[in-house]
Formats: sequence, C-alpha cells, structure tokens
Amino acid sequence: MNSMNSSNGMNSGMNSTGSRSNKSRLEQFKNEVASSMNVDLKQGYNGDLTSREAGSIGGEMVKRMIAYAEQNMN
Repeated sequence: MNSMNSSNGMNSGMNSTGSRSNKSRLEQFKNEVASSMNVDLKQGYNGDLTSREAGSIGGEMVKRMIAYAEQNMN
C-alpha cells in the first residue's frame, strides 16, 4: 500500500481478491469497448494493434467511465 492510499484510507478493507476482481472487471470492460469499436483484442499479447487502435480503446474507456461517474454523482 503506498503512502497516498494509506493516508486517506482508499484501500481500507481491500484484499488481493478484491484487487483481482477489479482487474477482471476492467479486462471485461476493455474487451466490451474493443468489441463495440470492432477492434480484435486477444487474451495476452496484442502487439499487432496499431497505436491508434490501442489508444482509441483507452480513450473510449475513459469517456464511458466519466459519463458513468457523472450520471451517478447525484
């Protein structure tokens, strides 16, 4: 746990299982976004993707996460 997380309590109660679960959800979300953009993601190495394809997946993920957060702030 780094000092930032320990000082503000962000990781309180999170164990390695929770962390793995979050990684799994993030992978699932990434695959969902890639699929909706017609980008073929494989499990493991995806070095054959162009920078544009890889960047567009990440950018779209951020866009969707921000939209979700904005909708759930109220």
